[in-house]
Amino acid sequence: MLKSVPVTNLIAHIEERRATIGVIGLGYVGMPLSLVAATAGFKVIGFDIDAMRVAQINRGESFINHIPASAVLSALSHRRLEATAEFGRLGEPDAILICVPTPLTRHREPDLTYIEETARAIAPRLRPGQLIVLESTTYPGTTEEIVKPILEKSGLKSGFDFFLAYSPEREDPGNPEFTTAKIPKVVGGDGAEALALANALYSQMVPHTVPVSSTATAETVKLTENIFRAVNIALVNELKIVYSAMGIDVWEVIRSAKTKPFGFMPFYPGPGLGGHCIPIDPFYLSWKAREFGLSTRFIELAGEINIQMPEYVIERLIRSLDQKLAKALSVSSILIVGLAYKKNVDDTRESPSLKLFELMEGRGAHVDYHDPLVPVIPATREHPELAGRRSVPFDPPTIASYDVVLIATDHDAVDYRMLVANARLVIDTRDACRRAGIVDPKVVRA
Repeated sequence: MLKSVPVTNLIAHIEERRATIGVIGLGYVGMPLSLVAATAGFKVIGFDIDAMRVAQINRGESFINHIPASAVLSALSHRRLEATAEFGRLGEPDAILICVPTPLTRHREPDLTYIEETARAIAPRLRPGQLIVLESTTYPGTTEEIVKPILEKSGLKSGFDFFLAYSPEREDPGNPEFTTAKIPKVVGGDGAEALALANALYSQMVPHTVPVSSTATAETVKLTENIFRAVNIALVNELKIVYSAMGIDVWEVIRSAKTKPFGFMPFYPGPGLGGHCIPIDPFYLSWKAREFGLSTRFIELAGEINIQMPEYVIERLIRSLDQKLAKALSVSSILIVGLAYKKNVDDTRESPSLKLFELMEGRGAHVDYHDPLVPVIPATREHPELAGRRSVPFDPPTIASYDVVLIATDHDAVDYRMLVANARLVIDTRDACRRAGIVDPKVVRA
């Protein structure tokens, strides 16, 4: 029996930009990817379960701070982009790229609910000749062990009727130097033909691709990239604690060490890990390793250190309150500056600021926050009680009304000189004040 659609025909369809691309999940990964595909000349149908988000996109609005509305409007005006909540249209695209969340359960085990539900939504609409690519970060084997069997319940076979691949997202929100269109894509396929198709597709959108031998290898590449960051951040977080006890400034040490032109790569400490990838991905590999009777002690130790950092910040805060203001945390008012997980973005996923908020309120403190990019705290699974809280004004009277200002995210838009001039006590977890040229005894690094 012949294949439903010859691969050479599909590749030509892609290279001539006649293919329609479907992107499922229009969040921090799917939306930039949709715009890159549209800019490359493809017609893009974006699928999302959030009808309000779909309407917002179709009006030409951007809900992500670092994506200008002009980019959305341009794609719409050229008829290269439309968003929909109608998953019955999944049979229309020639290629479907899955960009849905992969969180952890409360027991720090992989939660593949979104991937499984997405595959089940595709299966009844799957047609011969389609290319399906999973981009969501996950453990090795997910594409072939989870996604493939669900899709094949349609009666179509991977590598024969449809083609299945994995290409991990490498999004770095807010990084102007490395946007989605400038980052190479790793690609693995369920067979040589799926690899060739996925490689042809992404080659039209990014500078170059990196084909690998299997979907499991591609899945592992993504985990390795983020485990590398998590482990090194844990190292400098631990060094921060040790050096602080010795009276040594860890940020000064890192600044000096990075002048070495080889053998050292700077990583920076903070109040904890945030974002969807780095706090989560290492635990995906740890979970999968147990299936083979193996433990990932090094990775799990790094995770423990990073998870404990908010507690360390609170202890430094309590000590500083006692020494400098003679107050207890339980009767103090705290202003957190920065709710996003990293500077200059509006993304609060897994933000350590939310954990700090919870810890301080749990000890009786009155806590507010200011973030120029996050006017309202969105609903989150881990911190539902904080949803709807609003950013307070950032002016001298407001700052002066709090006992402590805790800098949790070092947004460039914050006036740190005005902050320090009006605050009673500043706990700086990002070295933001020193980098702004401010030296003041009321500033405590934590």
